Amino acid sequence: MNTKTPIFSKTDNAKFFRTLNKRVNDYFKEKNLKRTGNWKLHLKTIIMFTLFLAPYFFLISLQMPFWVYLLLSITIGVGMAGVGMNVMHDGNHGSYSTKSWVNKFMGGSIYILAGNVYNWQVQHNVLHHTYTNIPGHDEDLDAGRIIRFTKEAKWYKFHKFQHYYSVFLYGLLTFNWALTTDFKQMSGYLKRNLSYGKLKSPKILWTTLVITKIIYFSIWIVIPMVMGIVWWKVLIGFFVMHYTAGLILSIIFQLAHVVEETTNPVPSAETGEIENTWAIHQLFTTTNFAPKNWIVNWYTGGLNHQIEHHIFPNISHIHYGKIAEIVKQTAKECNLPYYEYRTMRSAIIAHFKHLKELGQQPQLA
Repeated sequence: MNTKTPIFSKTDNAKFFRTLNKRVNDYFKEKNLKRTGNWKLHLKTIIMFTLFLAPYFFLISLQMPFWVYLLLSITIGVGMAGVGMNVMHDGNHGSYSTKSWVNKFMGGSIYILAGNVYNWQVQHNVLHHTYTNIPGHDEDLDAGRIIRFTKEAKWYKFHKFQHYYSVFLYGLLTFNWALTTDFKQMSGYLKRNLSYGKLKSPKILWTTLVITKIIYFSIWIVIPMVMGIVWWKVLIGFFVMHYTAGLILSIIFQLAHVVEETTNPVPSAETGEIENTWAIHQLFTTTNFAPKNWIVNWYTGGLNHQIEHHIFPNISHIHYGKIAEIVKQTAKECNLPYYEYRTMRSAIIAHFKHLKELGQQPQLA
């Protein structure tokens, strides 16, 4: 990874962010609304946790055919992704509640989703939100050798087939979190002294990681076995749960940043500067999808309004649908892009079409 920190331009002749920020602030003042979640988010939290945990208690307490066991494992995966996108995500951005302890508690739900608060906040809040789509800095673009997400990544012959095989690998996202990713990330981030807020003692961070992993595997593997479920069924259910959640999360993540319209800006070799200001940079590197689809809006935690989320990560996702028109209009007035796919289907097609283009030999692309 490139360790030289990019610098964003300070030149905004159109005064995009200043104008937009004022308009959004005025919106909340006029409507007398808080930027954090409300009863809609609280109700959704109950629904998502029920979807996530209720099937688990059915699995460990009832005898059932294997096909029912698999369906419940898939349901847990759907709920797992739902909790991650709606509850954990807002909590770790500090936008779930006005009370910091509530944000920490909800953000801490990542521990039963196979992740780690420190790692997630560094990768997502610091690296992804700051250096969105910048190769070598935004780790969401780093899939190792197996998938080529940018033109800057090295090309291999097998990339010609990545638009076919990538979808099968996407399902391994949270499974890898549980087993290896957290340990690799914590080691790397601590060596670089990265943190979101005050950096805690490495001993505390490592101890927290180990203890929470023990608790996690105890909940999802040890307890079901103790309750009498045969070991192979437990392991299959664990994998199916993770594969379902990983596939959902990966698809949602990629639709927002890995499509033909979005760019991968590279800092100037001489100055290390990115061409645009940070806010304008978000418009060039991010896209929305299915903005009028209430099911997608509700289930993805507003992550289909990725432009609004990237410019205002401290605002709860329940407000994105309302402020989207403000962002869109302001971008239009400033002659700036506002990328958007009307449907999720068109965004998925665009993503895999882009993967196919990136999989061609560079001289043919």
